[in-house]
Amino acid sequence: MARRTRTLIGTIVILAFVIIYAPLAMALADSRIAEAPAPVQTVLYCLLGIAWIFPLMPVIRWMERPDA
Repeated sequence: MARRTRTLIGTIVILAFVIIYAPLAMALADSRIAEAPAPVQTVLYCLLGIAWIFPLMPVIRWMERPDA
């Protein structure tokens, strides 16, 4: 598969994941994190902000692979 095609497919997968992940993260933040103390909130918001990258790293690596 050409890199251009992989990039298109990967972009669609990433957008779909973010469209699902963002509302879930916001719901979690609104329901549970809002009740926590401020330092705990800061840590949890930071974790939620970068947590999306871990499940998407294989997709990003696949997208950036050179053509065979």
